[in-house]
Amino acid sequence: MHVPKIVEIKKVILETKTVKTFIFDWKVENMVPGQFMMVWNFQDEKPMSISLIDPIRNEIGISIKKVGEFTEAVHSLEAGDKLGLRGPYGRGFKIMGSKILAVGGGIGMAPISAFVEEASKRGLEVDLVSAAPTREELLFLDRFKNNKANLKSCTDDGSHGFCGFGTELAEELLKNERYHMLVACGPEIMMKKLVEMADKYKIPAQLSLERYMKCGIGICGQCCVDDLGWRVCVEGPVFWSDELKLITEFGKYRRDASGIKHSLL
Repeated sequence: MHVPKIVEIKKVILETKTVKTFIFDWKVENMVPGQFMMVWNFQDEKPMSISLIDPIRNEIGISIKKVGEFTEAVHSLEAGDKLGLRGPYGRGFKIMGSKILAVGGGIGMAPISAFVEEASKRGLEVDLVSAAPTREELLFLDRFKNNKANLKSCTDDGSHGFCGFGTELAEELLKNERYHMLVACGPEIMMKKLVEMADKYKIPAQLSLERYMKCGIGICGQCCVDDLGWRVCVEGPVFWSDELKLITEFGKYRRDASGIKHSLL
């Protein structure tokens, strides 16, 4: 059944001025980092990445950036308020190898955080690049203090950690370390460069692609990509780098709700 389950917000965590994480009680079964939930505020519904998966407490977290009318409405909610959730949906990350480089840019850190925590629980070595324009916009710094992942913060203005773009720090690491896997989520221009790096250093890569979605279950076709027609909500949102090379729009343009192309360059 693809009917929203009405759930109470258990906790709200203010991550930055524009990002909040909403914690819910949820029976965690067969949930994979990289999947998403459809979130309904009783007026509209949007896809949101799962940023926290806790099978011990049976909790999930969804981190939401305030960017428009829907997200502003959700940000106004508090613990005890209710939302509708359905999911999880989509293809998530496959955790493999023993040493992994994970790169998250901005709100793209949401699915990456869930991946890194699961990989760390399995005893894998993870170098995590967390990138944002300034220190105030870096996500989950406190959360990763007690995590086994090797966190490497990166800011455009140099206010915290490495000064520069996440792709620049990622390449420095790739030059000096041998990784079995690269995983990433963030701005598409960033991910396009990471796919090129994965080719250069000959390592497999998985990247989470974002597209406009309506149904979340592959029926409406709103999130189909050119030229293959893959539905991001079903065949993705996580794709292997070799698959992304076949998507002609990747890193170049995307379509809005009416199907009009918008350049990413």
